[in-house]
Amino acid sequence: MAILNVTSDSFYDGGRHNQLEAAIRRAHEIVAEGADVLDLGGESTRPGSDGVSEAEELSRVLPVVQALVNDPEPYPLPISIDTSRAKVAQKCLDAGAHIINDVSGGRRQPEILDVCAAYGAGLVVMHMRGTPRSMQDDVTYHDLISEVVDFLAESCAAASAAGVSSDAQAIDPGIGFGKSSQGCLDLLANLHRFEELTRPVLIGASRKSFLEKAFGHKMNQRLEGSVSVAALSAWSGASILRVHDVAATRRAVDVAAGLREQRR
Repeated sequence: MAILNVTSDSFYDGGRHNQLEAAIRRAHEIVAEGADVLDLGGESTRPGSDGVSEAEELSRVLPVVQALVNDPEPYPLPISIDTSRAKVAQKCLDAGAHIINDVSGGRRQPEILDVCAAYGAGLVVMHMRGTPRSMQDDVTYHDLISEVVDFLAESCAAASAAGVSSDAQAIDPGIGFGKSSQGCLDLLANLHRFEELTRPVLIGASRKSFLEKAFGHKMNQRLEGSVSVAALSAWSGASILRVHDVAATRRAVDVAAGLREQRR
């Protein structure tokens, strides 16, 4: 799952693709680099961010979806929309998007679950405690993994109750969202704990700050760590890797997945 942020303030690629032509160009680049899904975001969820208005978020993402879908040669990848707002989800699905990736786990605007059900869309629910602005204020847990599993189980149950098929749901433990660097490592090292939810697991660890806090990797030094996490996550059972560096991750994950298939 290739990240394409059409924002000015995302922690890694903010401002790189926030013009329509640049976004469209990058969307096609990631096809050539080996992505399977495009994840398009119009509101930064980096720690401490305030977010943007619904109208601003929609004005950023909807033109990109429309341009990709309405091109004489329609875009070849499924389009995921990284949003927690029901109206943004509805407008983008109506324009031809396929998946909603909700960092709030369906908690910010629960009606987003009804939207996904109505359109038969895929849905990713993520664990986050608080909001992007406040989520790093308190990163202590009594039992981190159990609490994340329980949160995601509740989100999946709510999605199912709204009419989203269980086959259309995926879960994300929320690496970097309200967790310490040690908490991120604990989650990544224990992905087997999420098997009980019987949903595909998405891991989004690309370029995140836990790599610096745990290993001293500055922003421009995080490629190798990000790729390592993706490959190890694939080996450990993750089904979806949400990344910035598509080509390098594609090659690493292909090897990890190939080795995993040989495991007895």
